[in-house]
Amino acid sequence: ATLELKVEQGESAGEVVARLVQAGVVADGELLRNYMRYRGLDTGIEAGQYVISGALTPRQIAERLQSAAVQQVVLTVLEGWRLEEIAQALPTQGIGFGAREFLQAARYKPEGYAFLADAPQSAGLEGFLFPDTYHLDDDTTAQDLVRLMLENFDRRVDGQMRAGFEAQGLNLFQAVTLASIIEREAVVDEERGLIASVFLNRLRAGMKLEADPTVQYALGQQPDGSWWKSPLTADDLALDSLYNTYRYPGLPPGPIANPGLESLRAVAFPEQTEYLYFRAACDGSGLHTFARTFEEHLQNACP
Repeated sequence: ATLELKVEQGESAGEVVARLVQAGVVADGELLRNYMRYRGLDTGIEAGQYVISGALTPRQIAERLQSAAVQQVVLTVLEGWRLEEIAQALPTQGIGFGAREFLQAARYKPEGYAFLADAPQSAGLEGFLFPDTYHLDDDTTAQDLVRLMLENFDRRVDGQMRAGFEAQGLNLFQAVTLASIIEREAVVDEERGLIASVFLNRLRAGMKLEADPTVQYALGQQPDGSWWKSPLTADDLALDSLYNTYRYPGLPPGPIANPGLESLRAVAFPEQTEYLYFRAACDGSGLHTFARTFEEHLQNACP
């Protein structure tokens, strides 16, 4: 058994041991109490939070009770979030910084990360803040969090994947940019490699990517608070922004979100197809229909 134990100010060693026995974490309270008394540890129990496991020996428990664990808060970053969405998800309690400091820390490229070499200086860190669950202490700074996320990216995007990007003719920054679009387009993992093949085929053919998420990124936050406007109007698709892949050929200037591992992998190891088009299937399943020609693509339209 494991117990999350909150020790109040002024609580005695005897009371704490009694609670551990009651919770079934400690079998022999007498033994633990005697050990603590013998070692002079029974006077030094600090108020605070503890995690006590029944697998610990009496000695380990006695030592554990000498210093309260730092309370950690948990931040879960979802695949496909943009920087502002990560900032909005930051816990309001338990960390010493807020959304503004985080966005500031993510706006520039820190020194010492070789994998960021391909990113233009002005690009900031959109795309490289790896989606995952992070445990933060109250003394974690915004810069610390950014470093944790970058180191996670560097570790997870391994040499094999980086060789895969190169094989597609993309540097790391371009690969992350494409993966971020796939992250926002794909709903099911199995299709990511197919969607990657469509975009890579279009890039090679000199066709525009015509990807809605790049326009959504350029439009930014909507009056209802959401960051990804849907559906888009004809006016939206005419927006004059370098991120609008309906207007400007090639990849947008940088990533539009922070892609997860499956989307990055799809860029490194795409399916080999002749598809140039895809659209959402009509059954609401989140799947897509793929087409080689524009005529086929039109036939795939929903009735």
